[in-house]
Amino acid sequence: MKIALIGYGKMGKEIEQIAISRGHKVELIIDQDNQNDLCPEHLKNIDVAIEFTNPNSAYNNYIECFKANIPVVSGTTGWLDKMPEIEKFCKKGKGFFYASNFSLGVNLFFELNKKLSKLMAPFKEYNVDMEEIHHTHKLDSPSGTAITLAEGIIDNHPKKEKWIEATSMKEDEVSILAKRHGAVPGTHAVTWHSEVDEISIQHQAYSRKGFALGAVLAAEFMPKKEGFYGMNDLLQL
Repeated sequence: MKIALIGYGKMGKEIEQIAISRGHKVELIIDQDNQNDLCPEHLKNIDVAIEFTNPNSAYNNYIECFKANIPVVSGTTGWLDKMPEIEKFCKKGKGFFYASNFSLGVNLFFELNKKLSKLMAPFKEYNVDMEEIHHTHKLDSPSGTAITLAEGIIDNHPKKEKWIEATSMKEDEVSILAKRHGAVPGTHAVTWHSEVDEISIQHQAYSRKGFALGAVLAAEFMPKKEGFYGMNDLLQL
């Protein structure tokens, strides 16, 4: 499989190593210095693009790939206000795979979070809050993973209607506390607490390798596909 790698920071380099180890070729690398090379001419022999950049450039990167009919796998977060436009492209035959987190463990954690939210729904004594910790270079806050977790709670708990990035005791809000420290790859904790006890679930990433492997697996899934896909499609959850 021939891959275009859009974004060549720490995550991009990790993806490159794993892709090569699995027998793929990284035919095109796009970084800050050669943005103009992301065009149909340079994408004509590419099977799939993997995009990990930043919220300001992600959408335009997707569009350039769509022009060349190249499916895109993206882990960039913070751009979701434009998701309806991407979904329109997918209905017109383009292929797009998005995940706020490509880690197998995190996606199992998403399912555990939904299940726990359903279990807690009848018990008004408990309220919930979340904490996420990432490296100081992470641009968006709260993380896309934290937002996905919050949405999982809202979808499965009838009294929760929205999330806020602040401490809250309101019955209809999910509180998210975002912290940025050192080189932490990512830690997410969801805690249900009452006056007498608390129940907490947590996922802690040790490195970027789990995220990178998931992105490469998604890329293997996407060639010649049309439509919008996510980790549930890949993992059949």
